[in-house]
Amino acid sequence: MDPLSREDISRIIEMAWEDRTPFGAIEHQFGLSEKEVIELMRREMKASSFRMWRKRVNGRKTKHRKLRDDNVNRFTSPY
Repeated sequence: MDPLSREDISRIIEMAWEDRTPFGAIEHQFGLSEKEVIELMRREMKASSFRMWRKRVNGRKTKHRKLRDDNVNRFTSPY
């Protein structure tokens, strides 16, 4: 996989912060697993911001496909 551009990293961070964007959408678009997104967030953010983000997304149903209601199947971003 090619290295990510600063623009890609910025977009991944933005998507990771969005409540309704599942990690699967980030993986589909950028090829990064949930674990890799977490590593990127840890590397790119201040420690306090990373901890706040982890607390926010930990167990959030909308971020994890396995926890989502089966009726929620929206992923429309082509980018």
